[in-house]
Amino acid sequence: PVRGGHAQLGEVAAAEGAQYPVVIKAQVQVGGRGKAGGIKLADNADEVRLHAGNILGMDIKGHLVKRVWVEHASDISKEYYASYSLDRGAKQHLLMLSAEGGVEIETVAVVLLHINPVDGLSLAVARDAAVRASIDDEAVDGVADMLVKLYTCFTQGDCDLAEINPLILRPDGGVHALDAKVSLDNNAAFRHPEWDE
Repeated sequence: PVRGGHAQLGEVAAAEGAQYPVVIKAQVQVGGRGKAGGIKLADNADEVRLHAGNILGMDIKGHLVKRVWVEHASDISKEYYASYSLDRGAKQHLLMLSAEGGVEIETVAVVLLHINPVDGLSLAVARDAAVRASIDDEAVDGVADMLVKLYTCFTQGDCDLAEINPLILRPDGGVHALDAKVSLDNNAAFRHPEWDE
């Protein structure tokens, strides 16, 4: 992450290190950054300065952008969505998985799977969920592996929410978590002194 003033020197240096094209992302703890103009592509230093200058100081749903993240832009063949949350009524973890990711996740078909915390999530169950969600054949194994890793993050990290949006299929067949949102369970803070940092 680059903390901003208006010079954008840090952002340009980060972009040069990441190699163009790059993506500049507002670092605020809220969804909908892309829709709000908080995520931009840049092909050169002038565009980095322009976009970083516009994003820094931006108000996104009541959150002031003070930092941006600069990374190499990914080649994307397909976008998916995956998240874990706690279904308190069912007293189980809830996986939401969709073969469509992006900014309008609320409007797409999602496979829901309850997971008993005692049993956890096996790779076979994760793979079955990926198949049922109509994940592309070449991505099923990679998505299943990512689902198991995300579940480990969710449970061992004491999360209320662990979401990857989008989870992408690259042209080379790799599956990559392009962006994520995590909410921590404050009741578990006593187990995580590292959270203070």
